Amino acid sequence: MELMPGVTAHDIDTDRLRVHYLQSGAPDGIPVVLVHGNLSTGRFYETVMSGAPEHFRFIAPDMRGFGRSERKALDATRGLRDWADDTYALVQALGIESPVHLAGWSTGGAAVAAYAMDRHVASLTFIDPVSPYGFGGCHRDGTPCFPDWAGTGGGTGNPEFVQRLQSGDRSDESPFSPRNVMASSYWSPSYTMPSDRLDLLVDEVLLSVVGDEGYPGDATVSENWPGMAPGTTGILNALSGKYCNWAGIVDMPHKPPVLWTHGTADIVIADGSAWEMGTLGAAGYVPGWPGAEVYPPQPQVTQIRDVLEEYERRGGRVQIEMIEGSGHGPVLDASEQWNALFYAFLDSAS
Repeated sequence: MELMPGVTAHDIDTDRLRVHYLQSGAPDGIPVVLVHGNLSTGRFYETVMSGAPEHFRFIAPDMRGFGRSERKALDATRGLRDWADDTYALVQALGIESPVHLAGWSTGGAAVAAYAMDRHVASLTFIDPVSPYGFGGCHRDGTPCFPDWAGTGGGTGNPEFVQRLQSGDRSDESPFSPRNVMASSYWSPSYTMPSDRLDLLVDEVLLSVVGDEGYPGDATVSENWPGMAPGTTGILNALSGKYCNWAGIVDMPHKPPVLWTHGTADIVIADGSAWEMGTLGAAGYVPGWPGAEVYPPQPQVTQIRDVLEEYERRGGRVQIEMIEGSGHGPVLDASEQWNALFYAFLDSAS
């Protein structure tokens, strides 16, 4: 499928890797960098970029391990700072000198937060972001359920899904086919993605690097339930709270304006995510669950709200928008509403 009107594709060498990215708007417009999430690419942002106000310059890269950017291993021990540093390298290679506006969806939320904790930015937009304490394995205050963060990281990837991802499965024959995982998790069940667009996005997901250096990453054996702990490479390890923690934004001396949007029907980032070990254990899907006092379902949305309310108490400006009925990707299933909120926020923060 051709790119949407006004959107163009480019490749550029940075001092870290060769990056494929999409762009729209005026070349000298206010720079806005859109960082996608796990198992996606910059094309997931096309509906944000096409027809957007011309005074912005939207840039949507394919992040390390995904899409058409150069394939390089992800060092999970840095959390999402590989992605943050890759984004900054892209900004530098493009010759952008002013602070950029950053938006991060899901995994990308942790990446843009890491960028902002190291560098001045114009604003931050979190789109159903991963919890400030990473994905899974912790209590409300971010304290790990077990010291080794058991139940998080590369070992939590579903083996059938990984196999189908690696084989390039475009079918709908299994609940674990990438097509069906997207339809059940990326957007609200009440939303029907046009078939040609769904085919396109399935193809984008199938560009993912699969294995220890990409999705899901490596794993280690743990004596704690459910028997595995994070490794050191790949995206699911980078999302483990052992390495991923963006709660430190509350300590930033410069606090850019923040927009947090979240779909109320999100099952991926939720208080009791359908993908998280505490939730799966409590539901009986993973045997031997040690109980809610030891390993509760992670209250991810509550954790996001706790950190952003503290950010506001310490002088930051925070706008919170819960999008009723939207799933994990409001940029997809509530695009008109979400775009209006986003464009207005950018104008207010520019």
